[in-house]
Amino acid sequence: MHIALFHSVLGLRPVELLAAERLRRAGHEVLTPDLFGRETAATIDEGFQLIERIGWQTVADRARQALRGVPGETVLLGVSMGAGVVAELWPERPDTLGVLLLHATTALPESARPGLRVQLHAAEPDDFAPPESVAALRRTASEKRVHLEIFRYPGAGHFYTDPELPDHDPAAAELTWRRVLDFLG
Repeated sequence: MHIALFHSVLGLRPVELLAAERLRRAGHEVLTPDLFGRETAATIDEGFQLIERIGWQTVADRARQALRGVPGETVLLGVSMGAGVVAELWPERPDTLGVLLLHATTALPESARPGLRVQLHAAEPDDFAPPESVAALRRTASEKRVHLEIFRYPGAGHFYTDPELPDHDPAAAELTWRRVLDFLG
């Protein structure tokens, strides 16, 4: 299965590369485009400054460029800010095989087809997956007959899957990746 993994606002870092390697070991082909041109940030605020400097349109265009030649039947996986990248590209890729949202939510596009599988994994609470956004996602998925699974991880920090950050929660991270692999299986 083809997977396009879009990094967080911190840039393409070891956590995304390790996740891609884990997915490859499970037999998947994984693309990890560097949307920030080898720049990384130490904090979320620094990451937003990077986006402001680089420009959201450039970030989205780099993602589009990375997907050229990638089959339409690809799983889109967004990590935090990467969920926003998924939201940007998803309407342009009607054959998307599935969507994985880690650490942030997004709205379903009009083109989301019935039966499409979507998973959301987020800390509870998490400012990037607030209850009202999760509820709206659940409502829209129900209306569009999208198969949505929502997994919340109480007490975990926003970047709970990243072993290099203080938010890291090893148990929640391991459970997330097991559920992701089940989704892909």
